[in-house]
Amino acid sequence: MEGRGFMFPVDTALGKDGRMHTVSRAWVNASSNLRVTMYDIESEYYGVYGEFGEGLGQFRWPAGITADSEGNIYISDEQTQRINVYSGDGTALSNWGVFGTEEGQFNRPSGIDFDPEDNLYISDSMNNRIQKFSKNGTFQASFGVGTAETLNRPWGITFAPDRCVYVADWGNDRICKFTEQGSFVRSFGKRGRGDGEFRNPSSVAVDADGYIYVSDWANERIQVLNSDGDFVAKYRGEATVSKWAQEFLDTNVEEAEPRSRSNLEPDPSMFGGDPHEESAHIEKYFWGPTSVKLDKEGRLFVTESNRHRIQIYERNS
Repeated sequence: MEGRGFMFPVDTALGKDGRMHTVSRAWVNASSNLRVTMYDIESEYYGVYGEFGEGLGQFRWPAGITADSEGNIYISDEQTQRINVYSGDGTALSNWGVFGTEEGQFNRPSGIDFDPEDNLYISDSMNNRIQKFSKNGTFQASFGVGTAETLNRPWGITFAPDRCVYVADWGNDRICKFTEQGSFVRSFGKRGRGDGEFRNPSSVAVDADGYIYVSDWANERIQVLNSDGDFVAKYRGEATVSKWAQEFLDTNVEEAEPRSRSNLEPDPSMFGGDPHEESAHIEKYFWGPTSVKLDKEGRLFVTESNRHRIQIYERNS
């Protein structure tokens, strides 16, 4: 969990220089592992930044992370009710935000994403709304409160290539689509375990062809919908041992030896159809998939909190 590892990672930003920035939440008795890890798709390690606290560059309960057009990194913090700003190499630059219910204030900011003009959209989770700011923290607009579009603890958010805002509406078990001005367009999904149904979706990403990728958190899976919201595919996870993990096992025989004798892929039928129990016992499966992100090549990055790892996928067609 130290150095090159993660500890309960919740989100990943894809930086301008090809670096990935994964923010770890850690847990209350291991606050030294609360940090951002910098690395690339080839597993090259560039160091860490951030730490537990309330000063410049510090955070207490990070939730979302994203990058602006210049490669600066923005991190939302649910406990300090603010946005932290860093350079692409992890140097702390500034922070802004205060607790409250008025426009421009936060109650547990979570998912964040920029549009191409560097306007920042933020899921203001416990205020049940989306807020829009300039990159420097100037309030511009809020939306998500109305009739059909009323949000319930929104979490992940993405500004899509179609210039619409897609929100993982965690408490309503659906994905909501808005125009960039905040007008409600439609929603996708309902609560359940069937195809196209969700249980507490935590993140959403949209590719250039309009396919919608959803981190279906409580169902322990990723689902893909087409632009009309129709079900296309679902994935439970296919993780292998990473380069970092293999190097750890090679030098820690006391961990590697019992692992070599363990059944890491038991029969799923043993767990009565409970996706949480399946994921807890089958190592390759997603367990706590909290975030989905897409890079310019269309690769899908899944931040998987409970197994402290990232799974990366390519589209075949």
